[in-house]
Formats: sequence, structure tokens, C-alpha cells
Amino acid sequence: MANLFSVFDPSTSWGYPLNWLSSFLGLSLLPYLYWFTPSRFTLLWSHFFLMLHRELGVILGRSNLKATFIFITLFTFILFNNFLGLIPYVFTSTSHLVVTLGFALPLWLGFMFYGWVNHTLHMLAHLVPQGTPPVLMPFMVCIETVSNLIRPGTLAVRLAANMIAGHLLLTLLGNQGPNLGSFLLSLLILLQILLLALESAVAVIQSYVFAVLSTLYCSEVG
Repeated sequence: MANLFSVFDPSTSWGYPLNWLSSFLGLSLLPYLYWFTPSRFTLLWSHFFLMLHRELGVILGRSNLKATFIFITLFTFILFNNFLGLIPYVFTSTSHLVVTLGFALPLWLGFMFYGWVNHTLHMLAHLVPQGTPPVLMPFMVCIETVSNLIRPGTLAVRLAANMIAGHLLLTLLGNQGPNLGSFLLSLLILLQILLLALESAVAVIQSYVFAVLSTLYCSEVG
């Protein structure tokens, strides 16, 4: 099992964890956008961003419409790192809680600080759902407080666990290749391709879920 999880170990032969630099590979592609004429791919990407901006804007409301760009940027960065992990021999940074918790915790702390400083009564009202019987109010305050405190942890663990699960399954099946015959090897390759397509869908879905949940948490403090 130690060898199995070693694929997620951020270490290189130079003795320094340079694997974390894979998250910044997208920055090397940005200058080229100024020299390319708009293609169908860029127009499709812009149309997708516009749809995401409208959907997140519905959650935040018209007063906080500009805040959607923060969550669109977060979605793009997580999506890029998720897809980078599907490339062979490229480090998957989003499979580590160091990265995912680094996304979730500062956002949550910022939301909580802003909400409790500027909208204290609104935050207190969220601790007791509407229609709660007076007898259950102390218990609901405890439950809502705990559920609020674990939000950054659930965001981080959800993303990291989904990335780890798919990569472990691909690694386990790939290690069986040298021990199989030609027919079973062909079936294994077909199964690996299907799992790779599934992991591509998971990469998009988990990025979208992370961005939408962060937007929902932001809308609750305003």
C-alpha cells in the first residue's frame, strides 16, 4: 500500500518538491493568447465563461455580480490542475489537502469575517432556521455552528478524495497489464480508456461543485 500511494508523493530526484510547480504551467500559455486571433475554441471558452457567470450571478444576486469572477477563476484553476493530473507522469496537486484546503479555508475565513463584522444579526439568524420550535433552538444552534465550521474541510476533502479515488483505480488496473494475455490486455486498455473519460467528467464536475458551493457560502453572508 505504501508503494501504491507513492504516486501522490510530491518528491523529485533533485531532493526538492518541484512537482508543485505543475500548478503554474498554465501561466506559460497566457502570453500566447495575445498573438493568436480568436478561434472557435476561444469563442467556445468565452461562451462557457459567460454561462457560468450568469449562473453564479443568480446565486449571488445583482448586488454582488462582480464577485462571480473570483469563483470563475477558482473554477478554471482547479479544472486545469485536475486535467493536468490525467496526463502521465504529471503531478496531481489537487489530490493533496495542502492545496484543496488552501483554496477552501481562506475563502471560508473571508466570508465569515465579512459576515460577522458587517451582518452580525443576519449571521445569528442563520443559526436558527425559520419555524424551529423554541425547545429545539439550542440544539439547532449547536448543529448549525458545527455544520458551518466543517464547511472548508468538506470542500477540501471532497475534491481531494475524488481525485485520489480515480487515480488509484487507474494505477491498480494499470499495474495488472504485464501479467495479462493479449485478449485480457485489450479489455484492460478499453477499460482504462473508459475510466479516463469518466475521470475527465469528474474533473469538470468537481471543479464546478467546488465553485458553486463556494458561491453559495458567499451568498449566505451577504
